[in-house]
Amino acid sequence: SCSPSEKLDLDSWKKVMKSGLQEVSETVPENKELSTLAQARETLEMWRLAGRSVPENISEEQLKTFMECPSKSAKKKYLKYLHLKELYKKSDKRKMDEKRERRLETQERASKTDETKRSSFVCLWANSMDRAYNWRAAQSMIFGQPLVFDMSYEKDMSIREVANTVRQIVLSEGCNRRSVDPFHIHFCNLEDNSLYHKEFVKHYREAWGKLLITVTDQCYTKVFPKDKLIYLTADSPKVMKTFDHDKIYIVGSMVDKSIKTGVSLARAKRLGLDTAALPLEKYLLWNTGAKNLTLDQMTHILLTLKDTGDWKKALEFVPKRKYYGFVSKP
Repeated sequence: SCSPSEKLDLDSWKKVMKSGLQEVSETVPENKELSTLAQARETLEMWRLAGRSVPENISEEQLKTFMECPSKSAKKKYLKYLHLKELYKKSDKRKMDEKRERRLETQERASKTDETKRSSFVCLWANSMDRAYNWRAAQSMIFGQPLVFDMSYEKDMSIREVANTVRQIVLSEGCNRRSVDPFHIHFCNLEDNSLYHKEFVKHYREAWGKLLITVTDQCYTKVFPKDKLIYLTADSPKVMKTFDHDKIYIVGSMVDKSIKTGVSLARAKRLGLDTAALPLEKYLLWNTGAKNLTLDQMTHILLTLKDTGDWKKALEFVPKRKYYGFVSKP
């Protein structure tokens, strides 16, 4: 048996011990986490020395993600991903440095007398050609045959598909501007702050407001007489026989892979417009697959027809992978 004073001292000692254990238990997780991170770094260093794909630099957050991987295989894949990401970043930096060095070397060479003269001549020629192209485009806005791009398919496409469509239209505008007798291009149904509009501004930047084209949010049926309009679509039952210089051709601004068959044809019918399809099967030994062309390919074909009227020459802009050759007697 214990005296009352000894029992009191024993109770006090138990309380002290319990409080000490609680403090230790609170500090253990933190120390354990630091210890685990250190062990993980040691493991990575060993793997690096063993020749495995390990990034040179790894953040604490990435290290924690590595530790949370459920298996050794997953850890290896995650480290390989970080390693490749690091290599790509270094490669991009190296390319930028090389590009900067080449630019500096070019500038140094250009400072020499002969190089300066040649550079001046090239700049003069380029500026002259730009003025010539702009003059033709300006003339086309007054006298040229209109070519309409229908911008009413935004809701039928994803953001990526709209961006791809705009890239094709930018190429179309460029080849039209450089042609001998360019079309007067109209962007119809193009609303401000639409995805189309944002992508055009992204591509052209300050030049967007200086393009020698007509941009409107109105439908083409309100801009031109209906009997003058022909909607070009691969789904049309009518085949285009000759290029009509008095008609106004409409091209749907869309990536055909993302659009269901017959959408542009249905739109043309709702508006009461004539339609036409290119005579691909008449002139080409077609491979299997859809007869859809990119917008810039369509523009090249229409420009060539406008200038020459020669279907064989125009259809050379159809990608060779889509057909075997030309029909001998169309």
